[in-house]
Amino acid sequence: MAPTGVAGLDNILNGGFPERHLYLVEGSPGTGKTTLALQFLMSGRDKGERGLYVTLSETSQELAQVAQSHGWSLEGIQVYDLVSDEGLSEDAEQTILHPSEFELGETTRDVMRLVGDLKPHRVVFDSLSELRLLAQSALRYRRQILALKRFFAQMGCTVLMLDDKTGGEGDQQLHSIAHGVIHLNQSPNTYGSDKRRLRVVKLRGVKFRSGDHDFDLDRGGLVVFPRLVAGEHGNAFDDRPISTGTPGLDKLLGGGLSPGSNLLLAGPAGVGKTTTATSCAVAAMRRGEKVAYYLFDEGLNTLRLRSGALGLDIDPFIASGQLMIRSFDPAEVSPGQFAYAVRDAVEKDGVTLVVIDSLNSYMQAMPGGQYLQLQMHELLAYLNLKGVVTLIILSLHGVVGEVRSDVDLSYLSDAMVQYRFFEARGNLLKAISVVKSRTMEHETTIREFRLGPDGVEIGEPLADFHGILAGAALYSGKHALLGDSDIAVSAR
Repeated sequence: MAPTGVAGLDNILNGGFPERHLYLVEGSPGTGKTTLALQFLMSGRDKGERGLYVTLSETSQELAQVAQSHGWSLEGIQVYDLVSDEGLSEDAEQTILHPSEFELGETTRDVMRLVGDLKPHRVVFDSLSELRLLAQSALRYRRQILALKRFFAQMGCTVLMLDDKTGGEGDQQLHSIAHGVIHLNQSPNTYGSDKRRLRVVKLRGVKFRSGDHDFDLDRGGLVVFPRLVAGEHGNAFDDRPISTGTPGLDKLLGGGLSPGSNLLLAGPAGVGKTTTATSCAVAAMRRGEKVAYYLFDEGLNTLRLRSGALGLDIDPFIASGQLMIRSFDPAEVSPGQFAYAVRDAVEKDGVTLVVIDSLNSYMQAMPGGQYLQLQMHELLAYLNLKGVVTLIILSLHGVVGEVRSDVDLSYLSDAMVQYRFFEARGNLLKAISVVKSRTMEHETTIREFRLGPDGVEIGEPLADFHGILAGAALYSGKHALLGDSDIAVSAR
């Protein structure tokens, strides 16, 4: 195998490219073909293999600038520029591929002569568009590619041929000839950065990971995020319930949080979902566990200040490394990149509790609702198989009256906690109930919920609730509420 120099792509290809074959890397201009090709050659150089970059579309100076922009050096890699200075002169009438200078047969012979002299292990040919223009016919073009393929095979070279698809989407000449085909795609967004995806169209003799895979192109080259397949992962774990840190919430859930399950916290803005998740995270860290908290909505400082005011100081855990908090911009992050970050935290850092805050903003990183559900299903299944507890925050539209969500993922959750505002004794209060739990027998009661200086407080079960499901929750019972004691104290 010839590693590509891109760890994620090697994972998709099950190790890299089988050696001594010809491969096609296709994609529109700007998708990252040249960068991938340079990483491929540098990977070979690091192994002591000779590399050759044959360019018809870019000059050697331009390639050096591309490498420099990534912090790379092309030392040890031979760059051969088939576009000579004469071809760019006024005598050539500013036509780069002038017939008198660049006949197809002569170009092919130049490449063969160069490979014969250098005997490289890896070769990049950039690009096929110029070769296609020189051939002027599909038959002649195919024959020249076949001739190059046989020659490279005889010389024992592993070859990448780059194609910017200027021949049109229907040009499949090289697909049948190449041993493997990789397609790079760049999709513009209405707002935010473009989304980049990679697909392995074919790879003979190798069981590769099919489908679209997100990738990022930045300083340092391509970073590919292989599509997550939950069924490939899993390990044994202790499935005994763990405490949320709040006895009342443990009772509601039927004993606490179940390892290898996920809990959906759903309710209107400001009701206490994030604080509940933070309280569960602090309880886990006090037991010595590691937590990963992914913020899509508010900033880290806001979370720190609010948690500290409620007796849930997270700064010591951040300093010790027990709490890993990452803020993501939904307009910039891709679903594959996020799944990769979560997997990295679980497998490398030993995280046992994951918080996603919130699902609404994460959805903005997705191309559509159906993809959100598929991606989230795979991610949650993976975390469940790893024995991780996952807390997902879902904000509902509206404060009182009818509330709704952007997406219904309740069927994916193993347990669901519902928050609601309600009216009682002239005050706007908060209620909490567990809608469902697949792992434990939960309470069906409605309890009062509030945030105080000691964090989360859960009251006793409340009777005489009306209109909770209709969206107009009203409590008319006489049972003592959490705030009654405060009123009595102030009256004295």
